[in-house]
Amino acid sequence: MEPTTEKKTEQGLKRGLENRHIQLIALGGAIGTGLFLGIGPAAVLAGPSVILGYALAGIIAFFIMRQLGEMVVEEPVSGSFSHFAYKYWGTFAGFASGWNYWMLYILVSMSELTAIGVYVHFWWPEIPLWTSSLFFFVAINALNLSSVKVYGEAEFWFSIVKVVAIIAMIGFGTYLLISGSGGSQASINNLWNDGGFFPKGLLESDGKGGFQGLFAAITLIMFSFGGLELIGITAAEADKPEKTIPKATNQVIYRILIFYVGALVILFALSPWKNITTKSSPFVMVFESLKGFQFQLFGHTIYFTSLIANVLNLIVLTAALSVYNSCVYSNSRMLYGLSKQGNAPAFLSKLNRNHVPVVAIIVSGLFVAICIVINKLIPDQALEVLMSLVVSSLMINWLMISVVHLKFKQRKKVEQVRTKFPSFIYPLSNYICLLFLVGILCLMWLTGMKLPVELIPGWLLFLYGCYWLVKKQAQKKAMAN
Repeated sequence: MEPTTEKKTEQGLKRGLENRHIQLIALGGAIGTGLFLGIGPAAVLAGPSVILGYALAGIIAFFIMRQLGEMVVEEPVSGSFSHFAYKYWGTFAGFASGWNYWMLYILVSMSELTAIGVYVHFWWPEIPLWTSSLFFFVAINALNLSSVKVYGEAEFWFSIVKVVAIIAMIGFGTYLLISGSGGSQASINNLWNDGGFFPKGLLESDGKGGFQGLFAAITLIMFSFGGLELIGITAAEADKPEKTIPKATNQVIYRILIFYVGALVILFALSPWKNITTKSSPFVMVFESLKGFQFQLFGHTIYFTSLIANVLNLIVLTAALSVYNSCVYSNSRMLYGLSKQGNAPAFLSKLNRNHVPVVAIIVSGLFVAICIVINKLIPDQALEVLMSLVVSSLMINWLMISVVHLKFKQRKKVEQVRTKFPSFIYPLSNYICLLFLVGILCLMWLTGMKLPVELIPGWLLFLYGCYWLVKKQAQKKAMAN
């Protein structure tokens, strides 16, 4: 008799993800490149006020997670929100939602592979960015081709490393501040002394403080939370999703407060914010700058060397690998779900003997491989360009989740169904999310990120054209039969 965790779903996938896998997958989605590397450009734009930006964006992410969580617990199927858009909004909404999500994580995969190359440069600057990307591209895809349990186990340990590292960094940074061992530059006053908590205007040359810097940074901050909805993708392969999904979803807000806000307060207190650059991880840079200091521990003098910076760089490399690992997983499952809906070619639903959508993984991988070419041609601008495009796709994705959830609730009200995991302050949270996300798009337009915003209508029109062709082809096939 098969164990519960290996039980097949009716779609052909296996429920091979245990509770500990789900908890750490959700946690891992909150700790990635957006925290470790993406904070650099955001901090340069906003200064210490970026802490408030992460807190606000985190609240919006939590609202959306609860909206998605309510739907997923009620119907734990493959395709996640694409399935719900298809069922509760319409066939085009399902088509567009699924393919936009797939493209989103193709772009996230490219961003993570690029970030991996940046981290490798910390040790071996002579290695080309595209070489590092290619190596880890092959390794992570090979891992995902084995089984869902191998993916879950890898993500479990990736996340354990990240969690322990962040907690240790917060604890050690707090010790440096309290003991005075961080040097004369380390002080909680760094949060407001150098131009105030809101030191940056919209333009570098205006020389004024204000909220404009935070507004400019908020678009980059949103990139950090792009992996949180992964918990919805795992539902079709989660053991007892009605228990594991709510628990993981509710913990998101605490993770954001601890791992983002807590870590950033320590980061900005240890070193003046003007020392932060966009070239490498601020976490590595701050601890690297402290290598000349020494401190007392249990009566012994400990000399701060570059060892800590090397360890931190290893941790942020692990974070990027973790996110890319999840990207490979989620993209293949979305393609699988689209194939089951009839919105993608039937061959994409082909499973191997371990019930892994092997063709979907390979096809997604071929598109992600374009990243290696991008890193070869424009290594200096690759990460910035990819992150901008990711934010646009993410906005569409989250907007659709909130709208679909409204339609889901309306349907359940008509059916007089009381859901198992109601969302937080419905429908007010939906309207808050929609207003916030539209505001992000306006800020992108006003702060020099016009191209990603301009691409959104064109992208949606392209998706509609593809949908029309698919629908027309299906009609011809039906008539022929």
